Amino acid sequence: MQKNLFIAFEGIDGSGKSTQVKLLADKLEALGHQVYSTFEPTKSDIGKMIRTIFSGKMEADHKVIAALFAADRLDHLLNKTDGILKMLAAGYTVITDRYYFSSYAYHSVYMPMDWVIATNALSADLLRPDMNIYIDVSPNESMQRITKGRTSTELYETLENLTNVKNLYQQAFEKMKEVENICIINGERSEADIAEDVWKSVATSFI
Repeated sequence: MQKNLFIAFEGIDGSGKSTQVKLLADKLEALGHQVYSTFEPTKSDIGKMIRTIFSGKMEADHKVIAALFAADRLDHLLNKTDGILKMLAAGYTVITDRYYFSSYAYHSVYMPMDWVIATNALSADLLRPDMNIYIDVSPNESMQRITKGRTSTELYETLENLTNVKNLYQQAFEKMKEVENICIINGERSEADIAEDVWKSVATSFI
């Protein structure tokens, strides 16, 4: 029996993956597992810079943004206080809201995917997820969720961009299918139904 896992949730904005991260963490904790939930961009200074760019308060070229994500991801892995590698070594199951497949999809709208993959190669070499869980929703559904109750959107939150990102996720999954464990789940259902399918996918790894 495997004691702890590294699980990455992926999806376009508004897919509901953040909710599913929490539901899975709660389920595992109720079963007695130690769980560390995290996200990208992180709370580090690099992550804060990325969020400043996303909010429109700072401008940066898309290549710079991609490089910042790669740097933030390495710190996410290697941070001596609460890095993913440290938490896994301590026996925690780590669940992250976004990992390198997000970069493969979002940044490849603006530059070649092979460049993005190469930029994140060190992170992939350090740690591949035991499971990449992709919550699949349409760009139209995504935009309805994103704009509900909000007066503004962030850098990547347009219908055209999310359509491109969704297509690039599929390209990335096809490209990396020989080396990655990828689980695609229909996200256009109730939270409970999605959570049930997530659990079915994850539970076999703990048996």
